[in-house]
Amino acid sequence: MDRVWVEDRLRDRRVIPAAATPPDDLASSRGDHDLNAGMDPLPPLKPAAVLVPLVDRPGQINVLLTQRTAHLAHHAGQVSFPGGHIEPDDGGPADTALRETEEEVGIGRRHVRLIGHLDTYVTRTGFVIIPVVGIVTPPFMVRPDPHEVAEVFEVPLAFLLDSSNHHRCTASFEGVERHFYAMPYGRHFIWGATAGMLVNFYDILIGRR
Repeated sequence: MDRVWVEDRLRDRRVIPAAATPPDDLASSRGDHDLNAGMDPLPPLKPAAVLVPLVDRPGQINVLLTQRTAHLAHHAGQVSFPGGHIEPDDGGPADTALRETEEEVGIGRRHVRLIGHLDTYVTRTGFVIIPVVGIVTPPFMVRPDPHEVAEVFEVPLAFLLDSSNHHRCTASFEGVERHFYAMPYGRHFIWGATAGMLVNFYDILIGRR
């Protein structure tokens, strides 16, 4: 597994969508509803984008992730990709992903080469997310925004593409039983939307979808 192999697997996904629009049918998108039949997102749906940063390290590819700070309004304390709302001044999802990556972790656009995208992901909290995949070339400095990011860390892509590390978990949220993917890695618990997008990445690269 190397950068060339990943790019080849994404060759049909190089044209990044110009906008994140709510799907006409949830079944046509990925999302929290994958494991929770009948779980409709909370309106109004908000367009967003994230960067799936693949760090091209010697001998392996790592995925860069962030641990969000505990006081944020959405997904506080969770592991996530850098990203956020698509603002009116952004030039589309790709521009949002690059802007948010620079703002959240300090990695500038010059270090990132976009190579494709994953499926649109819809969250229960009402976000319609386009995950944009980019190769991040070292050396680069990481400067986390202390308001949003508690930690920046990397996970080997090989670990995330090993299906034995994909767990289906169940928990009760506000009295309702919820099912979700999780990928524990060391002291980090990768779960929810981030794990769901990584499962989609696995499906695309390994060939299930």
